Formats: sequence, structure tokens, C-alpha cells
Amino acid sequence: METVSTNKAFGGVQGVYKHASAVTGTDMTFSVFVPAHEAGAKLPVVWYLSGLTCTHANVTEKGEFRRACAELGLIFVAPDTSPRGDGVPDDAAAAYDFGLGAGFYVDATVEPFAKNYRMWSYVTEELPTLVAAEFPIDTDRQSIMGHSMGGHGALTIGLTFPDRYKAVSAFAPIVAPSQVPWGQKALPGYLGGDQSAWRKHDAVALIEDGARVPALLVDQGAANSFLEGQLKPELLKAACEKAGIDLTLRLQPGYDHSYYFISTFMADQLHWHKERLA
Repeated sequence: METVSTNKAFGGVQGVYKHASAVTGTDMTFSVFVPAHEAGAKLPVVWYLSGLTCTHANVTEKGEFRRACAELGLIFVAPDTSPRGDGVPDDAAAAYDFGLGAGFYVDATVEPFAKNYRMWSYVTEELPTLVAAEFPIDTDRQSIMGHSMGGHGALTIGLTFPDRYKAVSAFAPIVAPSQVPWGQKALPGYLGGDQSAWRKHDAVALIEDGARVPALLVDQGAANSFLEGQLKPELLKAACEKAGIDLTLRLQPGYDHSYYFISTFMADQLHWHKERLA
């Protein structure tokens, strides 16, 4: 693992790191914030998954998480959103919503994406093993959150591994990718035309198929231009009501899809996570 940069922040350390991934076949970059702590202590960790077109840097630079993580004693880890580098295939038209920067947190099975686009295994297996070996993480106290495409990833991963992640939340998540244009492009592009293979990467479908967590927290901006066409929080609300999942869905007036929205409510979500990681 190569250290790209480190800086002091709120008494902790913010670092950016690079490693050769056996899962994606590329060099992958991620960021980690470690708050000040006693020697030998193991700290709870929050995994943050970013959205379309983003890298680890978006939340690292704009997310306003460090003060809250320092106060709450939370490690914060933010991976990239896709493999990158020479030879990594991209969308044929270089569109923003597929290919580079848009891995959708799945393990692709369709060529030419199957070799590199294995973000599900990277986020749930390889990166946690690496981070646990290098940083003072308590692996029994993990939670996950994300934004947009990353909110989709956080929900589907949290629902799939409910014993691992003690809290699951999202900002403006794509809750039912099988039913909206972003997902209807990405899921067949990575996984093929068999829609049964899409269901484990669709939060609403997972809940319909029996996946359960005790609670979910979702913040949506009421002024988000993607709300009706791509995000459809009402579908998650209906699925959770039917399944008996305690969903807190907060529609925030005046906020859009941007990091102004995320940074405003980041600390509030982190406090919610801390309560469940205690």
C-alpha cells in the first residue's frame, strides 16, 4: 500500500492511499480519516460510497465529516467508484452514467467489463481486509452510507450483510435501479439481460425478496431534479412499510443533489450511526 498524502485534521489524520487490487486488476485509491485515539484502541468504522462521476476525493474534500468523526471516534473510509487506468473499458459514448466513475457496486459478468468492474467484491471483501490490517478498526462495529449511486451501493450491501453493518444510511439513493433509467442502463450493461440477476443489486427488490435490517435512514433533497425520474424514494418507503423495516425518510426542503446537501446533513447521519455502533 502506498501513501499518497496525509494531513492533520481535528486532531486526527486524513490520508489518501493507493494499492494494487487483485480484484479489479488495477491500482485503486481510497481515503481514510482516523481520529485521535488512545494507543491500542480499536475504533468503529463508517464506509462511505460515492456517486456517479465521483472518486474518493469528492467526499474527502467536500463532505464535512471530519469534525463529527473526531468528536464521535469514528474511522471514515471512502473508496473510489470504479476501476481506472489504461485498458479499463469505458462507456462506448463516454457517457457519465456507465463505465469509468460509474461502477454501480456490482461484479460485472458482461465483457469487456467483467475483468475489472468488480466493485462489489472490492468494497465488501478486498478493501475491508486491507484496511483492517493497516488501521485500528474494530471489525465488529462497522456501518455503511453513501450518496446517489453510492446510496444504492450502501443500501444493497447493508441489506445483504445485515450482521456486518450495524447501521445503514444514504443521501439521495437510487433505491430501485431496475425501475429507473440509470439502473436500466447499468444493470444490463454489467450483468446482462437476465433481470433475476439484477435483484440482488436493487434495494427495493432485496426487501421484497426477504432482506431485512432493523432500520434505515435516508435524506433526500426536496429540490433534487432527479427525485421523480431516478431516485423514487416512495418505492423504498412502500417496501419498508410492507416489510416492517423502520425507515426514517427525510425530505429536506430547498436542497438538491449536491455536496451542499450532503455536507449539511453529514454530521447528523454520523451521529445516527454512532448510536448504533456504540
